[in-house]
Amino acid sequence: MATPWYRQRAETWQFPLGLNRRLQDRLGKWVMAWLTLLTGLLVPVIALALYLRVQPILASKPLAELLFSTTWHPLKGAFGFYPFIIGTLWVTGLAMFIAVPPSLLTAIYLAEYASERVRGLVKPFIDLLAGIPSVVFGIWGILTVVPFVEHVAMPGLGGWLGFIPLFRSDNPTGYGVLAGSLVLAVMVFPIIIAVAEEVIRAAPQGLREASLALGATRWQTVKHVVLKHSLAGVMAAVVLGFSRAFGETMAVLMVVGNMPKVPHSIFDAAYPLTALIANNYGEMMSIPLYDAALLGAALILLLVVLVFNLASRLVLVRLVRQA
Repeated sequence: MATPWYRQRAETWQFPLGLNRRLQDRLGKWVMAWLTLLTGLLVPVIALALYLRVQPILASKPLAELLFSTTWHPLKGAFGFYPFIIGTLWVTGLAMFIAVPPSLLTAIYLAEYASERVRGLVKPFIDLLAGIPSVVFGIWGILTVVPFVEHVAMPGLGGWLGFIPLFRSDNPTGYGVLAGSLVLAVMVFPIIIAVAEEVIRAAPQGLREASLALGATRWQTVKHVVLKHSLAGVMAAVVLGFSRAFGETMAVLMVVGNMPKVPHSIFDAAYPLTALIANNYGEMMSIPLYDAALLGAALILLLVVLVFNLASRLVLVRLVRQA
């Protein structure tokens, strides 16, 4: 029986079909390489665009005056970022101080102690926190956190530790650094827990078995073997949480008080850079240099996050090499 024509045609297409596959592979590799390159260039492109828009205020005001002046009065041409930078650091630093210990302990419990059933029940609720819109956290902060700070935390800590400037209270409203930090801490919980738990669980089981075989307790194994092996990943989880807290806008501006002054206590009102941009961009743009000043605040935010991430990356590389 003669071979059908379509089969003969298919056999003749074997070589071109192989060539097409090689072309497809090369095309796919080329497209993915360019997409990766473009993604990596987004940060310097955004920074360059912001820098070009900030040029007018940099040409008329010394950089030191912009960074260290405490006066923010756009109508008089005073654009001091110092209160906003310090406010951002206060809120973010206190939020990380509150969030990191319970997040890491939760991650250790889920990775090392919890049964599969408990992990399966708890993790979806923790992951759900990451999907809640920030404005919902802001409303929750106004309804719950601010009254808690005003009626419980401020009288308690202020009454017992008021002789320490850090706990001295001159702001009776409850809107301030502590309220913003508590809201931010809840918002970064799922990020730190999810990443740290995955990293800890990825530690080789052989390390645990070897440590237990040598007579170490379970906690000693976790503390001296598992966590040491997972240190780089755990630090990466904390850095991710910091970046999330540093750039958060909506929830913070709703509970932090938004007063352009340098806070000296956890109960003082603050005004982070993100809240400054969100509250004012699009308004009063007829004021000279106001647009450039707000974009300068955005550039400062971007550079601080970039520098912190690069520094943490260098630390992680050094830790991995030493491990």
